[in-house]
Amino acid sequence: MIQVDAERLRKERAEQLEQTDFDVLVVGGGIVGAGVARDAAMRGLRTGLVEQYDLAFGTSSRSSRLLHGGLRYLAQGRIGLVYEASHEKRVLHRIASHLAEPLPFVFPTYRRSDWPLWQLRFGVKLYDLLCGGRNLGPSTWMRPSDVLRRLPEPKPAGLTGAVRYYDGLTNDARLVLDTLRSAATSGAVVCNYTRLETAVPSGSRWVCQVHDAESDRAFSVHARAVVNATGPWALSLPHSSVRLRLTKGVHLVIEHEALPVPDAVVMAQENRILFAIPWGDRVILGTTDTDYQGPLDRVPVNPDDVDYVLGVVNEAFPGAHVDRAKVVSSWAGLRPLIASGRGGPSDISRAHEIREPKPGWIDVAGGKLTTYRLIGEQVVDRLAAYLGRKTFPCPTAAAPLLEAGEVRGLSGILPPEVRPEVVEHYCRGEWAVHLDDVVIRRTSWHYYHRNSQEIARQVANWMAEIFQWDAARQAAEWARYLQATG
Repeated sequence: MIQVDAERLRKERAEQLEQTDFDVLVVGGGIVGAGVARDAAMRGLRTGLVEQYDLAFGTSSRSSRLLHGGLRYLAQGRIGLVYEASHEKRVLHRIASHLAEPLPFVFPTYRRSDWPLWQLRFGVKLYDLLCGGRNLGPSTWMRPSDVLRRLPEPKPAGLTGAVRYYDGLTNDARLVLDTLRSAATSGAVVCNYTRLETAVPSGSRWVCQVHDAESDRAFSVHARAVVNATGPWALSLPHSSVRLRLTKGVHLVIEHEALPVPDAVVMAQENRILFAIPWGDRVILGTTDTDYQGPLDRVPVNPDDVDYVLGVVNEAFPGAHVDRAKVVSSWAGLRPLIASGRGGPSDISRAHEIREPKPGWIDVAGGKLTTYRLIGEQVVDRLAAYLGRKTFPCPTAAAPLLEAGEVRGLSGILPPEVRPEVVEHYCRGEWAVHLDDVVIRRTSWHYYHRNSQEIARQVANWMAEIFQWDAARQAAEWARYLQATG
């Protein structure tokens, strides 16, 4: 394996941050920050991005991994939101087909349900129309006998049929990383584990003090504008005007043989819908939607969360008997929703908001994974107007997103094979610094495999060789991994 001088690479990136007079400094290495950075760099703006943790550390590696318009938002009358997301779903399928796989969804319907079959049959046809009549696949409807043949022993009592419609399956963290690799190819300087401490306006510039956690070094970055794209952390930034309502989404992973669904399945539960999503040899179950006020960097999956998800699954599939022993892994993420009025978490709009509380400081919050490219376009339009710069037209809806093509099978929906050359690529070309960066976010090996600790041990050995870690550093990385996954 090729050895990588991690300290030299970080020093070079830090020097670029410190020595470049940026047009924009993006704060936040999640999906929104990545989208802004790619768009800005591709339009010719000198772009830097800093992230206090790893790239895709927060919500952007802990989602349902879906690209969707949001069928249930139609029932809430949010036609504009569904149209935007439906259009963007198709854009992502066009520019990043390796990360936008068409996925059929079956939505069974029952007597005395809040989701009658006639309403859903109309809804999915409208859903297709909002995709310009060119959804990722045509919607249809199913008779009860069709549903019973298609799904593994769904609840038969009161079954009236189902609709079948299409959305997309993605790899959320990989979408962030490929977007940032595209940004870097266009000249953006990307640095993880670098936290914004202060930002002070000085003439036509912002002087931003940042701290590199890996070298324990503070330095200044100068930019004409700053974009706060930190998601749940938005309120902690010095000039933020964001008002958020955080809700928690919990997901469980089980083996496919425990619930052998051929398509994704929608499971309605009062005013909530949960999904069973095929993911290779696994099935993702979720998600919850509850208000959250705990720590942002460690969002727990509580026993009550697990019981709730399993309860919904076993009600929808009485013969499955999915219990805790069948759970391979779990994760929990936060939705940084725009606080607006009262109501349950599921009633809060998933729309995004862009504000400019001070000249050259832009807050962006809310939104969906699916609409990240559009959010980036709108933010950069605002930036260009503020900077008085005539930029290139927005290219991101047409330009293909970079794939990690150096290693075959590395970039896609499913985790790559556990091979040393894959780890080497992430260390050399994708900003990986720590063991958990690779095992959790860049590969999803931790979530996909029951023997994830055994795999992590092997990866630690490979990374020790690549980064020339001594025994003490390797032990520290193992302890860090256990803390992150405990």
